[in-house]
Amino acid sequence: MAQSTFPTQQYTSDLFVESCGAILYDTTRQKVCLIHLAQSNMWTLPKGRRNVGESRRESALREVYEETGYKCHILPVDMKTRATIAGDTADAPDVARISRDSVEPFMVTMRTLKDGQGVKIIWWYVAMMDQGACETKGPAEEGVETGSYSYEEAERLLYFETDREVLRKAQALVAKLG
Repeated sequence: MAQSTFPTQQYTSDLFVESCGAILYDTTRQKVCLIHLAQSNMWTLPKGRRNVGESRRESALREVYEETGYKCHILPVDMKTRATIAGDTADAPDVARISRDSVEPFMVTMRTLKDGQGVKIIWWYVAMMDQGACETKGPAEEGVETGSYSYEEAERLLYFETDREVLRKAQALVAKLG
């Protein structure tokens, strides 16, 4: 049997969890919504586990709403991707190129779980609050508070460096929108 020459790890369904989240901007794209986990006193980005049968995009929007109380939509951004783009031929080259107005994940995080329990895969999107979201804000999850902060303040508040890296990448994509 042939073996791949590339380092490979495989996980059965009981050893991975798939999560989805978003960098949530207010309607002016001037502030970012963070969540504060009261029990651990940490500021993080809204995310959570994907439900069976739910698309990643649907999961990200649901999780953001559940954790922040804000209805939102995926913000189309121009980003480099290796995914095929609508209209590509079957033999399109596997190289990074710009996808215009993409509503696909812009980043993925793979986190090893404790005690050999597998991995957590987190798909990240850029999202924007729906018009009137502040006036119709629903309840956030119990033990979760929300706050909207300037990019600089959000970066300073985030507990995990990996969250700050996700925020920096999202901010670079949003800055290109003008």
